Amino acid sequence: MIDLDAVTSGNRLALSRLLSEVENGTSDGQAALDRLFVKSGKAHLVGITGAPGTGKSSLVNCLVKLIRRELEKTVAIVAIDPSSPFTGGAILGDRVRMRDLSGDPGVFIRSMASRGALGGLARATAGVVQVLDAAGFDIVMVETVGAGQNEVDIARLAHTTIVVDSPGMGDDIQAIKAGILEIADILVINKADIPGADNTERALRANLDLGYTVCMNHNAAHQVTVNDAVEEERTGWLPPIIKTIATQNTGIEEVVAKIAAHREYLKESGLWNQRDQERLRAEVFNQLQETLYNQWRQRVTDADVEGVLDKVFERQLSPGAAIETLVNGSYNKK
Repeated sequence: MIDLDAVTSGNRLALSRLLSEVENGTSDGQAALDRLFVKSGKAHLVGITGAPGTGKSSLVNCLVKLIRRELEKTVAIVAIDPSSPFTGGAILGDRVRMRDLSGDPGVFIRSMASRGALGGLARATAGVVQVLDAAGFDIVMVETVGAGQNEVDIARLAHTTIVVDSPGMGDDIQAIKAGILEIADILVINKADIPGADNTERALRANLDLGYTVCMNHNAAHQVTVNDAVEEERTGWLPPIIKTIATQNTGIEEVVAKIAAHREYLKESGLWNQRDQERLRAEVFNQLQETLYNQWRQRVTDADVEGVLDKVFERQLSPGAAIETLVNGSYNKK
């Protein structure tokens, strides 16, 4: 049994053990999440996403060092690494680029394998973030896998989403393909010393100025165009575009300032609570889906499933009819 008082009082070993239980989906891990839930909801959740090679890990390293030095806030980092589709293993190499932070008692780094989950996050990420929040960290940063355009789940988890781009990642359209630009609260052009940085900035700014849809609260119920946002600049949030060179600490102060400014904007506008509610809504339905699947799977044998699949393979059942058969149990009927 894990000592939750030790977790919330700063015991790193107890915290690490609990995070392993949560990642593995054990009953002890779920019980701890239930008990710790009341202590969560205070941390600023910051998501970092973008294509591979844009320097996300180096950027996170610089951001956290500055936050620790200037703001004196405690920071937890969750770095999601892709898993091999064949072995299920992951290199978990993001920590190598954050080794400058390893000796800081106010920083905790947790690497996670995506384990095949899509959307840029691992299945257990929400639970891990909740534990770190309840453990008392002021800021929890989540760095996504880095697979590109399908990494939109981070917007449902984070209060503030930073989308990182860099020059040389493809044509101008590549930088603003659907699913990424819409979720950005802050746009960062890293490696701005590489030729093409100005072109990347112009492409991003042009698409914002042309009225590219911005999800002000990360859900389809409330969307405004940037043209509308410009007219209401005093009451809305227009994603800033910031050039950085993480290896030289250039532009890092501006990014940290915008993270703090966005937090204040969310608090003052009421969107902080709204995003929390959307995140919790998504978590409830995700857990509901997983629970219902597990309950169904306990009632159905592998032989039952394979028998129905054989009929699909033989074109006797459509996939839709197969699902209905498996759900209502008619596979047992002769």
